[in-house]
Amino acid sequence: MTEPSHLAATRAAYDDMADRYAEFIKTDLVDKPLDRRMLAAFVELVGTGPVADLGCGTGRLTAYLNSERVSAFGVDLSPGMVAEARRLYPDLRFDVGSLTGSNLEDGALGGVLAWYSIIYTPPELLAEVFAEFHRVLAPGGHVALAFKTGDERRRIRRPDRRKVTFDEYLLVPGRVAELMADAELRVTARLVREPGAGETEPQAYLLAEKR
Repeated sequence: MTEPSHLAATRAAYDDMADRYAEFIKTDLVDKPLDRRMLAAFVELVGTGPVADLGCGTGRLTAYLNSERVSAFGVDLSPGMVAEARRLYPDLRFDVGSLTGSNLEDGALGGVLAWYSIIYTPPELLAEVFAEFHRVLAPGGHVALAFKTGDERRRIRRPDRRKVTFDEYLLVPGRVAELMADAELRVTARLVREPGAGETEPQAYLLAEKR
């Protein structure tokens, strides 16, 4: 089966920046108290897990969840990111996979964290992503999403070694909530905050529960 082009482009971009990414984002949550509170609410909801951090990057939130006594592991599309995560957190589990290709068993998880990872999926494919979240969650399991708000596709060109381009998608929170409901993931909380330092659009956060 031919791999979708958006996966190949996103993988290439993040492989290229993997050795610098952990340093770039290490203080990302310092000035974002609302982000931290949404993550804390997710931790309280999922208990001990297990939780899959899908689109884990270099593993900072996987490590955060484990520091809060949640049994969590990371999955990322980029082998380079996974290699960095394993280097930084050698005691934790990290696998290569996509949002719809994690090879997890049905009902295996107490939670799914997708923190700014759905923004690389074309909106017309999000129903498939949320159906996969529903499949891997146990009844009563929870999802936490973070994404940029809007209704457009952006072509990103990083000033890195290979000048790799890839797309990211700004998403309408209400439409995302509708797609989750269609996948039998009931939204229990939503937050939209104004742009912070270095951001150009409002940021959205959704918590949902498998029915």
